[in-house]
Amino acid sequence: MTGNTHAHTSATTPRQVVVVGSGPTGLLLAGDLAAAGVPVVLVEKRPRGISNLSRAFVLHARTLEQLDARGLADGLESKGRALDRIRLFGGLTLALDTLPSRFNHLLVIPQYEVEEALQHRAEKAGVRFVYETEVTGLRQDADGVTLEVRGPGGAAGELAADYVVGTDGMRSAVREAIGLTFPGRSVIRSVVLADVRLDEEPESVLTANAVGDAFAFIAPFGDGYYRVIGWHRGRDIPDSEPVGLDEVKEIARLALGHDYGMRDARWMSRFHSDERQAPAYRVGRVFLAGDAAHVHTPAGGQGMNTGLQDAANLGWKLAAVFNGWSGAALLDTYQAERHPVGASVLRSSGGIVRLAMAKRPWTRALRAGITTVLGHVGPARRRAAGRITGIGYAYGAPRGAHPLTGNRAPDLALRSGRLYEALRAGRFVLIAPGPSGTGQAGQAEQAERAERAGERAGRLTVERWAGERRTTLLVRPDGYVAWAAESPDPAAVEAALTAAVGS
Repeated sequence: MTGNTHAHTSATTPRQVVVVGSGPTGLLLAGDLAAAGVPVVLVEKRPRGISNLSRAFVLHARTLEQLDARGLADGLESKGRALDRIRLFGGLTLALDTLPSRFNHLLVIPQYEVEEALQHRAEKAGVRFVYETEVTGLRQDADGVTLEVRGPGGAAGELAADYVVGTDGMRSAVREAIGLTFPGRSVIRSVVLADVRLDEEPESVLTANAVGDAFAFIAPFGDGYYRVIGWHRGRDIPDSEPVGLDEVKEIARLALGHDYGMRDARWMSRFHSDERQAPAYRVGRVFLAGDAAHVHTPAGGQGMNTGLQDAANLGWKLAAVFNGWSGAALLDTYQAERHPVGASVLRSSGGIVRLAMAKRPWTRALRAGITTVLGHVGPARRRAAGRITGIGYAYGAPRGAHPLTGNRAPDLALRSGRLYEALRAGRFVLIAPGPSGTGQAGQAEQAERAERAGERAGRLTVERWAGERRTTLLVRPDGYVAWAAESPDPAAVEAALTAAVGS
């Protein structure tokens, strides 16, 4: 095992954050921290190398916006396949081409492509990777955390950190080490997975259907192979039992009416799908994100997306506290903002599965009713699309705050370009009116003062609206509005900047 092995009480211990688990969530978080000047060690129990046998293969609009804010979205878009609608259940399809986002679609792309892009970014930012190392225990106090680890060959050691983040999946060793339960239950048992070639290409990019007791889903990897997910209600087979290609083909024929000539399986597996959520995402100096904090059914393709958005929320907060820019109370907002989102994703993904596999008369009637409402009532359809794609979530705001506070900021047009290009520096972005508007000279002067101070501090970028607007916005590094006001005086702007960015 490589890396520092002192306990955190040692005078020689460097200040650092340890992230456990190098999936998409851990990679994005580690890259964000390192880009903000935080020393980061990323611990992974697998050997070095990215597996291409992953389950996730969909990026939604909000996640693509977050990746755009890191300069990665366009490259991933060139490797994936855009789809402007998503099929849910009972013939219901949600159109995505009207989403108020630059990414008015979902992107079909295997998880390993996302991991590769995030790993390259993390390495470039200076993240130190420690492979073939697993967490065996943890202790913490008011000053730091000590991870007990086992490295290659079973060598025991310790890693000291100011903070630890567990992004190590459903069976999280970090979550177990801090004694958190993971309440919930198994929803679907004996789901089969297979990566196969097809003799016949499916009619659409994503193919899914449920008939009777069978459900099947097919998505392309882009390299000639397709991921097939299948489930038959009557087959409760242990995960340890091997999967045969004939079983996969039979489920596909039952659910889709056709197996498309499946052949040459390079990988097959069986798993069960759980709905679980940790009661807390933070215990002292230890945090959970991604599947370590919440797991749910794959319906709607929300798993990897929710974890990446956890990381985007936590990264800038942890960096601000680590670097002394904000007080420790900022870290409490991670639980307050992301735990309700995790609970909502559990409900929505579980609801999709239950309605897709509806068998009893009353559940079929409910599915028909929901299909009718979502198909014909615009606000309900937009709300559903917003939840599945992530752009519909907002965070709480103080009483009396401007209505935009806490909301996702769209990719606003600025004089210098786009908002999400401005966010690539990892800073807060203050968007102020230009000096030409009536009553705006004071705001422009204040913005210029903030720009000079912010550039020195490295925590703030100041931009101007591309058009004539009087609203002043302060956008967080994760693309949510921290503060907004209509034609505020300089003192109000200064107070908002001090509260959010520091003096």
